[in-house]
Amino acid sequence: MKEREPDTPVYVISVAADLIGCHPRTLRIYEERGLLSPVRRHRIRLYSERDIQRVRLIRYLTEERGLNLAGVGLILEIQEHYHEELTWVFEGGEAAPEPQQPNPTKANQNKKGGRGR
Repeated sequence: MKEREPDTPVYVISVAADLIGCHPRTLRIYEERGLLSPVRRHRIRLYSERDIQRVRLIRYLTEERGLNLAGVGLILEIQEHYHEELTWVFEGGEAAPEPQQPNPTKANQNKKGGRGR
């Protein structure tokens, strides 16, 4: 059996949504926002393996990294500009340092009692 190219559109929207674990409406929203461009044949959206990977990246950036869709759009634009895969975002390498919690003793020293006058 011949192996498919990653750009070959084969999955209808319901199958693609099942593979990704999202609702088909989510895929339509991503398309409306310009984040995804599935092939259309006779008004039927067909998704490739590369489209599936792109949606997984979009979901990771929104759900795990807290980006909104506009931010995801910028990152995808940068990725396309440099023709680079964003595999580094999935790696658990060096993460940003955790924000430090204020020292409770110093925080309490600055507070005054009473009604905040």
